[in-house]
Amino acid sequence: MTESRLIIRHLAINPPLFLAPMAGLTHSALRTLLQSFGGVGLLSTEMLSARRLPTENPFISPYLIRTEGEHPLSYQLFVTSLKDVSPAIDALHRFGADAIDLNLGCPAPRVRQAGGGSSLMDEAETVKKIVAEARRRTGKPLSAKIRLGEVLDKKKLKGFCRMLEGEGIDFLTVHARLRRERFCRPPRWEWVGYVKQWLTIPVIANGSIFSVEDARSCLRESGADGLMIGRAAAERPWVFSDIGREVYGFDLPERQVMLPEIYKHVVLALVKRFRPERQLGRLKEFTHYFARNYMFGHHLASAVQSSFSMQEAIFRVQSFFDRNDSESETILLNDGVMEQRVRTGRG
Repeated sequence: MTESRLIIRHLAINPPLFLAPMAGLTHSALRTLLQSFGGVGLLSTEMLSARRLPTENPFISPYLIRTEGEHPLSYQLFVTSLKDVSPAIDALHRFGADAIDLNLGCPAPRVRQAGGGSSLMDEAETVKKIVAEARRRTGKPLSAKIRLGEVLDKKKLKGFCRMLEGEGIDFLTVHARLRRERFCRPPRWEWVGYVKQWLTIPVIANGSIFSVEDARSCLRESGADGLMIGRAAAERPWVFSDIGREVYGFDLPERQVMLPEIYKHVVLALVKRFRPERQLGRLKEFTHYFARNYMFGHHLASAVQSSFSMQEAIFRVQSFFDRNDSESETILLNDGVMEQRVRTGRG
């Protein structure tokens, strides 16, 4: 087994493992947690509104806060209008983006109703202009993320993907489901393989990759150049390291997994980096996935979900750990700094 590497323009993505952009999840706290395990070749922000981006403060906005070590980092744009492309990309240059991604696949109703996400796959001419303008405006790696469409239609999908490549996309990520298909539906990895056959640029597979076995199966069925991981990043943040080591042959240390320590990392990062009103919602979103590591994790998720403050959530989580995890050792509440931060709401 040899190391597999991707070079996109000037950017080395090693290993070829990508963090998927996810609302409420792919913020600085999760990204640094993933980096502590290793294996992420390209980090990602949450989806960013191209219209609002030029006026955002990167030191305050919860969507833009980052630490110095969060590299390489791709910024994903939610675009609905051609006129918003240039100002948004200029802002990303100021913010120090390492790569730029265009959201063409989000199936959320609010995103589609606004004219973005997967709705753009039915507006090929509009997308063509958006990609051309983005390519004209930046020399950074430019990517797009799509789903398979409304229905399985090889001709339409092939034409859309080839148009993206023709207008200058450097690599394409394909979430292997149709727009209406939920996460419980097994992904159609073989369709990523069709896209791979049609294009000359790298194609990245996305959808239900939670383990080394999933990664191997996906690569076998799709022939993809890399893998993008979403929900598993919050549920099993060590999965990038496992896949990077076992599948791609990278020399990544096998770190001991201690669930309370992982949770503490996220809590401390949220309290330190985010304004008080931006902390609890993100903790709830993370806990929704992380709780699946426990047999009675639904009790943990509901305890945090029903909390009205970070302080209440942390006391409830500590109580759960004390009952269900032998490695707890009052890990959240034995730190005077933690208690002071949570009590005051300050980082």
